[in-house]
Amino acid sequence: MAAISYWDGEWRDAATPLIGPQDHAFFMASVVFDGARAFGGRTPDLDRHCARVIESARGLLLEPQLSAERITELCREGVAQFAPDAELYIRPMFFAMRGFVLPESGSTRFCLGINELAMPEPGEFAVCFSPYCRPARNAAPTDTKAACLYPNMQRALAEANARGFQNAITSDPNGNIAELATANLWIAKDGVAITPVCNGTFLNGITRQRVMALLRADGIAVEEATLTAADIMGADEVFTTGNYGKVLPITRVEDRRFAVGPVYRRARELYWDFAGSQRAG
Repeated sequence: MAAISYWDGEWRDAATPLIGPQDHAFFMASVVFDGARAFGGRTPDLDRHCARVIESARGLLLEPQLSAERITELCREGVAQFAPDAELYIRPMFFAMRGFVLPESGSTRFCLGINELAMPEPGEFAVCFSPYCRPARNAAPTDTKAACLYPNMQRALAEANARGFQNAITSDPNGNIAELATANLWIAKDGVAITPVCNGTFLNGITRQRVMALLRADGIAVEEATLTAADIMGADEVFTTGNYGKVLPITRVEDRRFAVGPVYRRARELYWDFAGSQRAG
């Protein structure tokens, strides 16, 4: 896998070590990141991802020293080092170097990693309901894209994989549907696109927001609602939005198969049209 890192003012080989066991990020998980994509020579919503990593850093008591504009500029500079048609994962990160329990905000450092990562093609995608849930707002920094939020989702994925599924539908602490372990979740019912209402236990994804706006502009009704497992199983379509695959169909939930339907197809078409209109990396 081809990969590069921007660290301490210069581009480096991705294997360059950045932190050690005495650094706060290493033993206290004071790390936030964001994920953006480059594909087809385009970088959709790159500026919004770069702005969100700064918001995440502040939410984790860090003090970012770069502007969103500068981070965006660095991302484009890094993307330009790959082939024009490369499919890339772009990951700006902030983390603390000093502190014991509390991070010393002034020790915040920045790193940018870019690596080749193929875009997944729509295909068979089976998910299950997970026994693991998203944390409450007062139990974790749920308004950030923080590394410390991911171990429980890793457990959800491992449990789902062991059962023969590719991903897992997680709930909030009250048992309502939240999202997949790695992306936002959608259903379609009677031609209406419906996604779980953001209640502070999971991120309002940038691709989620983009697809919502695109569908509404296209005349398709979109609702944010409190959903249950029964709503998922009673849907006409199920699909997902997120940075890794952007817009992908879900073809099976537990033992029920779902057709790849018209709402999903239009959502994907609209998103790819939007992505194609964006500035090249």
